[in-house]
Amino acid sequence: MIMIQIGLLVLGFAMLVKGADWFVDGTSKVARKLGIPQLVVGLTIVAMGTSAPEAAVSITAALKGTADIAIGNVVGSNILNILIILGITGVMTSVAIRKSTLKIEIPYMLVATAILILMGYTGMCISRMEGVIFLLMFLGYLTYLFLLAKKEKEVSEEVTQNIWVLLGIAVLGGFIVVWGSDITVDAAVKIASVIGLGERFIGLTIVALGTSLPELFTSVTAARKGNADIAIGNIVGSNIFNILFILGTTALITPVPYERGFLTDGFVAVGAGVLLWVSVWKTMELRRKWGIIMLLCYLAYFIYLLM
Repeated sequence: MIMIQIGLLVLGFAMLVKGADWFVDGTSKVARKLGIPQLVVGLTIVAMGTSAPEAAVSITAALKGTADIAIGNVVGSNILNILIILGITGVMTSVAIRKSTLKIEIPYMLVATAILILMGYTGMCISRMEGVIFLLMFLGYLTYLFLLAKKEKEVSEEVTQNIWVLLGIAVLGGFIVVWGSDITVDAAVKIASVIGLGERFIGLTIVALGTSLPELFTSVTAARKGNADIAIGNIVGSNIFNILFILGTTALITPVPYERGFLTDGFVAVGAGVLLWVSVWKTMELRRKWGIIMLLCYLAYFIYLLM
């Protein structure tokens, strides 16, 4: 039984690698062909596409009454996105960050995370009204991205492939990424259940890691291909999308209980965002030293969860 799940885990990883490669290739080439800034593509299409597993898992978990997985998946994914994914990416290669990401998107991500903590602390539940607030904040974020796209529109580059072929490649890659993530998460949860781990721990680690795998492979692939704006924009955009859209939509469907234990995790998520902000403030790029620090911080957090 467990050997079958390990085999499915390996299959899921393989699908994520190939799917992410096609997804980044397709979206980045469409962006160049249409003159859309890579940053905008990373903050929207790539971020939302790679966050699809988080959306599916959190909404399903909330409807089934497993709130620990719903909240833990989002908070855990946001922590993983910065400390693990950007940590690994930073160790592999120096990743440049745009001024708008430093001055607007990262602070907005921190504000959204702080509001989530406040909602959980005051009501111990994300209500439907608070879900509406999150969705309105997400609408404001999309408006900002629209204005950014108009302001920073790039000159289109010559790309020989047909745009519909490129879109097809991107959609197919995204589909494989989501499918691969689903296989990976299911296998990981079953393995964790056999070992006997708790629901909160599974949500914050196993499920969060599984649903963050698309961001991991997409960001690493984008960075190695030189698309730094997609690598960083993907993570920041995904974190904003996870809180504002996923939890907003989930709470609109059904109020989501927020247990006290998640307050600490929320503060860790804020700390991870502040660490990212500090690490790129002077140099405007994420360097290997900071990547190592991020990985060590996640190790410390993981040890805390095990205690």
